[in-house]
Amino acid sequence: MPPALRDAEANDLPAIAALYGREVEGGTATFETTPPTLEEMARRFAAVKGHGLPWLVAEIDGRFAGYAYASPFRPRPAYRYGVEGSIYVEEAARGRGVGRALLVALIDRARARGLRHVIGAISDSDTSAASIALHRSLGFRQAGVYRQVGWKFERWLDVTLMQLDMDPDGGPPRAPGLDLTGGLA
Repeated sequence: MPPALRDAEANDLPAIAALYGREVEGGTATFETTPPTLEEMARRFAAVKGHGLPWLVAEIDGRFAGYAYASPFRPRPAYRYGVEGSIYVEEAARGRGVGRALLVALIDRARARGLRHVIGAISDSDTSAASIALHRSLGFRQAGVYRQVGWKFERWLDVTLMQLDMDPDGGPPRAPGLDLTGGLA
């Protein structure tokens, strides 16, 4: 059974914060080293929604399986047509199509918004082959690698940058893009 996707709601924040906190403490998908509080996650959630960007939840058999959101790629106005996607999947739900479903939905939402790029920053490139392969299978190209830019768990970590260009012909923008005058989330 494929995962069910829906827009995240405030009552999802405890599950979201718990999953993210586990990744902070035991994983390398984020370079944070202290799990954010529930209040901080609520602030981040509101900031993403304030930009009119998606924050999605995946469920399998009615149970929380993961989440994803898009955030502004960079704070300067010229970057207003690009977003960075972030995806976190519960360990028990990995390998069940959750990450793919969430990433496809983020791409669809970005495209519908008239945005041009979706960026993936995949940490710990040596052990993230599945994430890199997923992005590649959906049309992302490797844009570069930041080598040894993060120090976590007593080792240096790389970040592989993947980019999906939804308008490869390079025409002028068809929508106003994101309002970045208020700063970043």
